[in-house]
Parts: sequence; structure tokens; C-alpha cells
Amino acid sequence: MASSTTNVVSEVWKRGIFENRVVFCTGGNGSICSVQVQALVYLKADACVVGRNVKKTELVAQRIASCRPGCKVLGIGGVDVRKVESLKNAVERCVKELGSLDFLIAGAAGNFLSPLHKLSPNAFKSVIDIDVLGSYNITKLALPHLVSSVQQNNSYSSTPAGRIIYVSATLHYTGIPLQAHASVAKAGIDALSSSVAIECYPNHVRKVSRLFSRRHLKLPRKSLH
Repeated sequence: MASSTTNVVSEVWKRGIFENRVVFCTGGNGSICSVQVQALVYLKADACVVGRNVKKTELVAQRIASCRPGCKVLGIGGVDVRKVESLKNAVERCVKELGSLDFLIAGAAGNFLSPLHKLSPNAFKSVIDIDVLGSYNITKLALPHLVSSVQQNNSYSSTPAGRIIYVSATLHYTGIPLQAHASVAKAGIDALSSSVAIECYPNHVRKVSRLFSRRHLKLPRKSLH
């Protein structure tokens, strides 16, 4: 596998803790989300990763599957999180072939560097649509399955069920040049995830936000001034 296990999973995690759980991940062929899925699969989850690029998504699924013999990892390409129908078909295939949908990683995102005066309305809208609308679309489609997962499993057991991970950032906390579009998008995801946490609490569905700071963008510090 591309990344050694020691670089992906901390030893604090109990081996097999996610056995009989299935994770569904949008943006699953990207570097951030694919490693998260790889860690879950190594800890005995099965997975479904979706993305727009068919070949890349299938290759990433194969790489993730190489981390543990006997695991099941679906790679479904041609899926645009902005289009509900393609997402719906992917969710249904995941549940049909893997048996459930216990964890959701809403990780599809669009980003690039651009000063505001050169940022077109279409480019700005694309990032908002992929990040915010995409996270909303997959959350709404996955929620019935997440609630069902909680009902079928003890929500207080050592093996959790009904969990959502949103991929956010710290860009919008103080503002950062060249990232107005991404900052607004991640602020929207934070707002969405907070509402989801409150509304879904009675059903024992929980959310977690993974925050990534400017150092994850790998920008030269001089470009930030």
C-alpha cells in the first residue's frame, strides 16, 4: 500500500474496533479523505469511496483495499456531489453491496488559490456548491441509514455507529488571502455541521469536524503576506 500503516493509524486505536461497520466517503479519492478511509479499513471497517473521476476513484479504492486482506472497498466514479441522483445511486449501491452505511465522511471539496479580484462568480459558486451543497446533499441522503445503524447497534457500545465527519478548516476564523471562496465554503460547513449535531442528537447520530489549517495547504509563508 502507498502509505505505511504506521503513518496512517495511531497505535492508540484498538485493532478491529470498526469491525462490521461501513464508511461512505465523498471526495474519497483525495489525499485527505482517502487516508481517513484507509485508517478505518485497516481497523476492520469496509468502505465505499466516491468521486467524479472514474479511473482515479477505482484506483484509490484498490489501494485502500490493499491495507487489509479480506476487506471490501467500493470505488464508485462518475459521482458529482452537486447532483442528488448520482449520489443517491451511490448510497443505494453501498448499502446493497456492503450491507449498511454506519459512518459518513463528507469530504468533497474544491479549492485553488486566487485573489478576489480575479475570482469569477462561476468559480466562487463552484466551490460553494461542491463544499456546502455537496455536504448537505450527502448528509440528507445518508441520515436515514445512519439512524438505522444506531437503532441496530448499541449507540453506547465500544464500536460506535451513526457518525458523520465533516472536513472543515480554520481559514475563516481570521481570514486569509487568496482563499475567500474556500473560507466562505468552510464557514458554511461549520454552520451545517453544528445544526446537524443539534437536530440529530435525539437519534444518537453524532458529528465530528476535522479542521485543517493553512499549513495543510503547503503554501510558502511569504505568499501569505
